[in-house]
Amino acid sequence: METYLLDWANLLLRWLHVIVAIAWIGSSFYFVFLDSSLTPPQDEQLKKDGVSGELWAVHGGGFYHPVKFAGAPPKLPEHLHWFYWESYSTWLSGFALFLVSYLWSPSVYLIDPNVFAWSAPAAIATALAFLVVFWLVYDAICRTLGETENGDAKVGALVFVLVCVAAYAATHLFAGRAAFLLVGAMIATAMSANVFFWIIPGQRTVVADLKAGRPVDPIHGKRGKQRSVHNTYFTLPVLFAMLSNHYSFTYAHEHNWLVLIGMMFAGAAIRQFFVMRHGYKLGRNRHPWPYAAVGVVALLGLIVWLRPAPAPVVTVPDTVGYAQVKPIIEQRCAMCHGEALQSKNVRLDSPALLGQHAQAVYQQVVVSKLMPINNATGLTEQERALIAQWFRSGAPVD
Repeated sequence: METYLLDWANLLLRWLHVIVAIAWIGSSFYFVFLDSSLTPPQDEQLKKDGVSGELWAVHGGGFYHPVKFAGAPPKLPEHLHWFYWESYSTWLSGFALFLVSYLWSPSVYLIDPNVFAWSAPAAIATALAFLVVFWLVYDAICRTLGETENGDAKVGALVFVLVCVAAYAATHLFAGRAAFLLVGAMIATAMSANVFFWIIPGQRTVVADLKAGRPVDPIHGKRGKQRSVHNTYFTLPVLFAMLSNHYSFTYAHEHNWLVLIGMMFAGAAIRQFFVMRHGYKLGRNRHPWPYAAVGVVALLGLIVWLRPAPAPVVTVPDTVGYAQVKPIIEQRCAMCHGEALQSKNVRLDSPALLGQHAQAVYQQVVVSKLMPINNATGLTEQERALIAQWFRSGAPVD
C-alpha cells in the first residue's frame, strides 16, 4: 500500500510541478521578450507620464498595448499583479517530488554503491546541502561582483565554473540519474531564491516608497532585473536536467558530468539566441545566430561522442520461451516487482503478470535500459538479449 500511495503522490506532484513550471517559465519568457521588444512611446501623454517603452500586440482576437515606466507611474493602480506564486509553487512542488521520488528511498534512487558507497542519512544530508550551498555561493558571487565593472561577465564566468564543480561532485557522489536531477534542482532553487530574496523584496520596497511619497532608489530595479536575467539563462539547463531521467544514455555515461555540462552549456547558448533576436529585429544588436550555432554544434558534438559502441556479440536461441526468462525475472526483477514490493504498481512474479507487462519490460529493460535502476541487480547483456528474443518470439508465458 505504501508503494501504491507513493506512486499516486509522485503522479499528482509531477502533474502539479509541470503545470506551475509552465506558468513560471511562460511568464519569465514573456517579460524577457517584452523588455527586448519595447520601443519609445509615440504618444505625448505617455511620454509625460514617464513611459519609456511600449509594445502593440495582437493575440486571441484582441489588441494589447503594454507599456513600461522608466521609474514609477504617476499613480499606483488599486490592483497590482505580482508574479511570485508561479515561482514558489514550482519550487515547493518540485521539492516535494524530490522528497517522495529520491529522498524517501535513497538506497534505490539516490545511492549507487558503484559510484560512492555511503549511508542513506549522509547521502540525504549531502543532497540537501547541494541546494543550500549552491545558492549561498551563487548569491555571494552576485552581491560581490554584480555591480562592478563588467560585473555580468564576471558573474557569468564564475557561476559557470560553480556549476561545473557541482556537476562533477554530484556525479561522483550520487547515482547518475539522481545527480543530473540534483544539479537541476540546485539551479532551480537558486532561481526561486532570486525571486524570494531579491526580486519581490525589491519590488515591495519600491511600492512602499511610492505609497509613502519617498524617492525610489533605482538599485532595487537594477538588482531585480539582474537576477531575472540570470533566471532566464538557467531555464533551459534546468529543463534538460529534469528531462534527462528518461534518457539513460546521458546519465549512465562514463563521463556523465561532461555530458551534463555540455547539455547545459548548449541550452544557455540557445537561450541567449532567443533573448537577443528580439533586439535584432529592432536594430539594437547584430543577428545572434552565432549563439544558436554554438549551441547546436555543442549538441551535435555530444551526439557524435555519445554514439553507442558496437553491441557485443551475444548468441541467443532463435526462439526463447518463458522457462528461459523466468529465472532472470526472479533474480533481477521480482524483488521490486513482486508481491512484497509492487513498485509502480507492477508485478512480474507470475507468467500472466509478466505477459501483461511484456511491452513495458521490453521497453524499460532492453530498449532504454532504465531498469533495473542503476542496474542494481546486475542484469547482464546476455540476459537482456534473452528477454529481447523472448519478446520477439511473441512473449510466451507457458
